Amino acid sequence: MHTTITDQLSSATLLNERMLAKLNSRTANIGVIGLGYVGLPLALLFAEEGFPVTGFDIDRNKIDTLASLHSYICRIPETEIALANARGFRAISDFMGISKMDAIVICVPTPLTEYREPDLSYVTDTVKSIAPHLRAGQLVVLESTTYPGTTEEVVVPLLEKGNLANLRVSRNASEDSNIFFVAFSPEREDPGNNTVARSEIPKIVGGVDHHASEIATALYGAIFRRTVPVSSTTVAEMSKLLENIYRCVNIALVNELKLLCLRMGIDIWEVIAAAATKPFGFQPFYPGPGLGGHCIPIDPFYLAWKAKEFDFATRFIELAGEINMAMPYHIVEFIAEALNVRSKALNGSKVMVLGVSYKKDIDDLRESPAITIIEALQRSGAAVVYNDPYFPKIGKGRKYDLQMQCMPLDQIGQYDCVVILTDHSSYDYQMIVDEAQLVIDTRNATSGIVSTKVVRC
Repeated sequence: MHTTITDQLSSATLLNERMLAKLNSRTANIGVIGLGYVGLPLALLFAEEGFPVTGFDIDRNKIDTLASLHSYICRIPETEIALANARGFRAISDFMGISKMDAIVICVPTPLTEYREPDLSYVTDTVKSIAPHLRAGQLVVLESTTYPGTTEEVVVPLLEKGNLANLRVSRNASEDSNIFFVAFSPEREDPGNNTVARSEIPKIVGGVDHHASEIATALYGAIFRRTVPVSSTTVAEMSKLLENIYRCVNIALVNELKLLCLRMGIDIWEVIAAAATKPFGFQPFYPGPGLGGHCIPIDPFYLAWKAKEFDFATRFIELAGEINMAMPYHIVEFIAEALNVRSKALNGSKVMVLGVSYKKDIDDLRESPAITIIEALQRSGAAVVYNDPYFPKIGKGRKYDLQMQCMPLDQIGQYDCVVILTDHSSYDYQMIVDEAQLVIDTRNATSGIVSTKVVRC
């Protein structure tokens, strides 16, 4: 009997090689689920490299906005949307299209519950929507930041249970052709960072087996200059937590030092600038009104929650998270004290907040400390307004319902206090100091401006 090379190859290897061939030829259909701050840039990067890309999202507003060639993320220009569209990119809400995809990348939120426990509902709902449309040979990659074990313990069982073709995850299978591939690759988006191109950020990849790892590495290797394969999905998941907890802990350290320096009458910003002149063994971190964004305020609690399963208390990590979460309330106390020095009570004072996004020059409100500060000021009886060039209004979010309109800066002198919470580049800080009665600067945005009206904290 004549035996061909194809006959000698295992079923898993054949599926693997077919997928690699599609990726190398840029003919693999890529599906990105969740077209937010992570998913949309990723989908556009695949489109830029010539892949046929479909974006999936349950938010009809996003689908309609992209169909009209508009952008809902300030750092993504409409020209980029139009160019991707011309290359075949489309956004849909119908998950029936999943069956046509060769690779499916999940980029959905992983927030905390009100009890600071992981909320994986977005992940589980998405996976349950994918499962019925799964077919043999597909690659499913989770990018959402989560605790170590999520891919193996949550995603894989739901995909295996929910698919209609009795498919199983590969797990180094050799003869079974009824398989699909699963990997984890943590997102590394940094909103507002214009110094590093998306494609220049190294991409960590961990598969459930060597087949999944090889395919996922090839997938990301097509759009990122460097990929970093690791031995498992749990290593990849933990690496993302380490990156963000590293920042969280160091920011907590400098936030606590800021509170001490305020009490001692020392300028923490001058201290950091001096320490940063050391050419080794020191990396500067900067204090602020609290942490925002989807990762750094959340990740410590994801790991702390998972650690309890192993009877391990992550005291150092949890303490850092708690210090950072307390910062908005320290700012409110500081505002009250600064007004009190001027014989004014916080109750009844008119306060303008400058900047509500969680970091400068972006349109992202996720976990923004500004929201917490505004709500705390309102509870204290202050009449609060805000200005932010990226937010004409603030409506309702997962944890807030402010219903506020952006106020102009032309009558800034009418407010008892102006609080700089986000140091947007577009603000004229000299003008703000000149016209305001009192400026509370939480970001050192007024550095170099000498005025008795400025109080830095």
